Amino acid sequence: MILLLQILRILLDVVWWVIVVQAILSWLIAFNVINTSNEGVRTIWNALQRMTDPLYRPIRRVLPDFGALDLSPLVVLIVIAILDKIIQAAIVQQVYGGAVTG
Repeated sequence: MILLLQILRILLDVVWWVIVVQAILSWLIAFNVINTSNEGVRTIWNALQRMTDPLYRPIRRVLPDFGALDLSPLVVLIVIAILDKIIQAAIVQQVYGGAVTG
């Protein structure tokens, strides 16, 4: 059980970093620091979009439209942080057999 929880934490970390990299890349594209006419940039951008869009889609349906400002990555990062804390608490409970104080 602990191994499964640790694997889930690793997967959450990977998703976290994918979202951060995608956000930074979107800023670089928005400010014309890098250009999507470059084949490599376009390939990376499309791959990141395909990975993150399924996470953002349900949140975008609920959040109001803020124009160019997309808050769905921030919401996903908050949900990931909450899930990580829950999994971390479950690992501690498995290891120590109860709540740890202090």
